[in-house]
Amino acid sequence: MATAPAAEIPSHVPPELIREIGLTTGPEFLAAPHKFMAELHETHPPLFYSVNPLTGNSWATIKHEDAFFALRHPEYFTTAGATPFPRDPNNYFYFIPLEIDPPHHRKYRAILDKTFSPQGVAKLEGYMRKLSNDLIDEFIDKGECEFTTDFGRPLPVSIFLDLMGLPQDMRDTFVGWAVDLLHSGDRMTAGMAMRGIEAYLAKVIEEKTANPDDGVIGTIIQARPDGVPLTEREIFGFTFFLFIAGLDTVFATLNNMWLWLANTPDRRREIIENPGNINGQVEELLRVFSVTFSGRTLTQDLEMRGVQMKAGDKFMSILPACNYDPEIFPNPTEIDFNRQRKPILAFAGGVHSCIGAHLARLEIKIGLQEWLRRIPDFSVKPGAAIEYYPGGVVGPKALPLVW
Repeated sequence: MATAPAAEIPSHVPPELIREIGLTTGPEFLAAPHKFMAELHETHPPLFYSVNPLTGNSWATIKHEDAFFALRHPEYFTTAGATPFPRDPNNYFYFIPLEIDPPHHRKYRAILDKTFSPQGVAKLEGYMRKLSNDLIDEFIDKGECEFTTDFGRPLPVSIFLDLMGLPQDMRDTFVGWAVDLLHSGDRMTAGMAMRGIEAYLAKVIEEKTANPDDGVIGTIIQARPDGVPLTEREIFGFTFFLFIAGLDTVFATLNNMWLWLANTPDRRREIIENPGNINGQVEELLRVFSVTFSGRTLTQDLEMRGVQMKAGDKFMSILPACNYDPEIFPNPTEIDFNRQRKPILAFAGGVHSCIGAHLARLEIKIGLQEWLRRIPDFSVKPGAAIEYYPGGVVGPKALPLVW
């Protein structure tokens, strides 16, 4: 049960539904995050009120059906203010398109539909394969690597920076900002990272406005939805959101997957021996190693599972837990590459489903294929302790591998 002061909890919240579980920050979560979230189905009601002095209080669901409903019904659940990052109220910007509800959401999303469509992403396959092999070339003969910095980070982040039209030599600086913003748990550190990103992106937008290119930022600047250019704040909010979203999520996902692969040689062999099922393999790994959460605010009173929620209440879908819902995925902790396909929530859903989902799936697919072709047998370096970042994107800090 929660120990937070009663004044911080709305009076309409039933006391028996209040929980303080340390989600994203507590020691039990950080010891084994996905195990922790899978076990919520055994220890918690399907809808409860999560109290967290670091991240704030909200209703929380672990049910796939309820998350799916929240993601698909913006008339009840708004994304406005969904991100907790501090912004100057006198020069405010929205994270676009995430914090924009329908119908206005569509005009922003359409700007990049072509770039991130399956057809647009497929054009990058050759480049992704070459990059994967170039990265592996750097360490394969050493018999070891630090996966997070040698492959897990540079593969998706390098692709992302090229798409955005940002310099590769700034990669480590960008990732450092993202880590401080998403994982520091310290408001001052996060604020400094926020200011660093804001100053840098403002300069980039200014330069690309004067000298347009065909990268994602250039495309946003040159867009004319409904024949009208975006405002400076719209361009900035769109660019800022993509910048943060592109630096950490696939990186964390790859780290989780490779940790599991390193510890399960028989399952590695199964993947290698069934190349025709690579898409099913990627989808199942995405299901069990989802890394993000989805926050909303209720726009009106709503009853869910007999629980009365009120307009203004915060609501969170614990997406990794929803992907372990036994009513949707029988034996949910078992990784079954032949599992019947059902919608997973690794990329959220509804109108706000991740715009980079097709890109992420292809990056994971090619990363798996090329790595396992060249380094089929590997393990975690003996004596290594795996620790996880606190915060809203779940993944290990370091992953030393040997072969």
